Amino acid sequence: MRKSEQIIPAILFIAVLLSGAAATSQTITVDATPGHVVNRFSPLYGLGSTVDRVPSNATDVFFRPDQIEKVLSAGWGVISYRQNTDLFVQAWHWNPKGAWSDPAGKGYFTGDATPTSEMINHSYGYSLPHRGFTRNGGTEFDGYSRLDDGNPESYWKSNPYLSHDFTGEDDSLHPQWVVIALDKEAAINGIRIQWAKPFARDFQVQYWVGDGDAMDDQNKGAWKNFPSGTVTDGKGGDTTMLLSTAPVSTKFVRVWMTHSSNTCDSHGSADRRNCVGYAIREVYLGTIADHNKLKDLLHHSADQKQTLTLCSSVDPWHEPADLYLAPNSMESGDQPGFDLFFKSGITRGLPAIVPVALLYSTPEDAAAQMSYIKKRGYPVSYIEMGEEADGQYMLPEDYGALYLQFANAIHRIDGNFKLGGPSFQGVTEDIQVWPDTHGHTSWFGRFLDYLKTHNRLQDLSFMSFEHYPYDGCETPWENLYQEPELITHIMQAWRDDGLPAGVPLLDTETNAHGGEASVEIFGALWLADSFAGFLTAGGQSTHYYHDLSYSPPHPACPNSWGTYHLFMVDDHYQILQPTSQFFAARLLTQEWAQPKDAEHLLYRAVSDLKDSQGHVLVTAYALHRPDGQWSLLLINKDHNHSHQVEVLFRDSDATRGTSFAGKVTMITFGKEQYQWHPDRKKGHADPDGPPATSTLNAGQGTKYNLPAASVTVIRGTLGVSGS
Repeated sequence: MRKSEQIIPAILFIAVLLSGAAATSQTITVDATPGHVVNRFSPLYGLGSTVDRVPSNATDVFFRPDQIEKVLSAGWGVISYRQNTDLFVQAWHWNPKGAWSDPAGKGYFTGDATPTSEMINHSYGYSLPHRGFTRNGGTEFDGYSRLDDGNPESYWKSNPYLSHDFTGEDDSLHPQWVVIALDKEAAINGIRIQWAKPFARDFQVQYWVGDGDAMDDQNKGAWKNFPSGTVTDGKGGDTTMLLSTAPVSTKFVRVWMTHSSNTCDSHGSADRRNCVGYAIREVYLGTIADHNKLKDLLHHSADQKQTLTLCSSVDPWHEPADLYLAPNSMESGDQPGFDLFFKSGITRGLPAIVPVALLYSTPEDAAAQMSYIKKRGYPVSYIEMGEEADGQYMLPEDYGALYLQFANAIHRIDGNFKLGGPSFQGVTEDIQVWPDTHGHTSWFGRFLDYLKTHNRLQDLSFMSFEHYPYDGCETPWENLYQEPELITHIMQAWRDDGLPAGVPLLDTETNAHGGEASVEIFGALWLADSFAGFLTAGGQSTHYYHDLSYSPPHPACPNSWGTYHLFMVDDHYQILQPTSQFFAARLLTQEWAQPKDAEHLLYRAVSDLKDSQGHVLVTAYALHRPDGQWSLLLINKDHNHSHQVEVLFRDSDATRGTSFAGKVTMITFGKEQYQWHPDRKKGHADPDGPPATSTLNAGQGTKYNLPAASVTVIRGTLGVSGS
């Protein structure tokens, strides 16, 4: 083609876009070469959903047969049970009945592993009295740190399972720490630590230097020891330290502990777990001038207005009074009981992905949980070890040490149980952590190294992560162009970290995030693009968040009531109407894929339709179904314009291409079928579906119209169309 011939179509294309008319026809090309299959999956196992914590007065309504029937109509397959108590720094009593480690009825709780005639329909979290987090993950709603709560009788204590007695490794290999995060940089040269027992014999007080946040940009700075901040053979008690003669300006201070006194805490010496790790009653930070008196800069209070503190781990010791339950709050709500979960029908009769609490639990309790499930005969595909360890700022070696202890306990119940994790929170880049002694900063890479050095990589049967790509309250139309590159990129990052090719990737919880975007038509487009993109990138299963139709207002968007669910509900949690993602789910599970447990072949498809910024406006995913039909999923991300496309299937082993021929089914869901009207809790859709279905006779050169902001499935058989 001559240069002038290249310029003229481009000018016409831009003119059409500016005029608002339909663009000139473009081509979707499918690489249908048999040897170029990018994935093989069954939709019942590749396209799944989730169940999570809900308000304690909503569980019975959500699990009513009539409600379950509507949920199942979305067509999802395998379900992933989400374990939310880790996010709230709580101990999970998966079975309300069990035994306490202390005969006085407190301590470390182990659920009863023996099934009875009584079903477990509800389970709850217990706040931890030795917590060191002000807030993190889900804890913006509840709780506070004991490090600066103003009460010298309370104390933070680290997890005993990270001490030598349980890891078998020197305590210096699992340093425990607390971080004080000031609101802004301040001059610091003094600290006062009121130690509890056990206390640190060896520790360092450090300050953060760098452009990044010490917690959320851990590779963009470094911790430096205060000139007089190193202590060996410490004696505990109430210690005030002059850290330097000249104050240092910093926003973050860390106490890094490497050798414990191994003396027993306030719970006594009968349980070894009370006598290992580290404990601090209260910390004070500021400047020391005359007479060794500290001018404290911290705000001490028993709420989240206290100065922010964070910690490496928390002792899961608690007692019955720590039960946190408020009927109308998801944050304090109900982790649906395992018997209700498995017997209600919501699992579709398929093996479920179930979690064990790991960060704030015990190996004994995890083993009891899996023993209970096994004795009941409930089918389980995978066991996910904990929830969002990265969101709790846990170091990868600490997670690895807990992972192996829990794996040992669970495999004593059944050596065939398949374990995995770490269920990363929804990141889009490799997670960076403070460098180790070798300068390595990749969280996942270091976790894999820990398993390898202990000859236990075989204990990782799958790698799991969550995917929440967007923040903010506005519908991120511009960001929609980034899917599926975001999901493809992060999955490659895990492989680059060293995840073996034979270990499958599971996206065990995902949604678009942010404001009411999920229930607008945007949510349908994103869902189709992300789920199909995940499978194209080689993932094994991806799971919609979530089946139970409840989500509080987004934390950053107080006027939004539309996030994270397939249905809107009334004040009593009864389903009112489906949202856009319900229709997208059905397009994926009932129309694009054949709704049966059979192998589907996924092929790569590309579009040459782009805007003036280079954004691909139409993405495409091609399935060869068990019934012999080819099924093409097309997402038109252009919010304002429809586009006509031709579809061409090419086989590199053949000299001729093919196209759809004969009767073709076309199903479209877009702005004409669905419009969201935000109105806080009374937000609703009108019109609210269903998709538009039509048939046409296709052949060589057939053009398919894709309405603006729409998801379309084209399905039929192929015929020869020319060279």
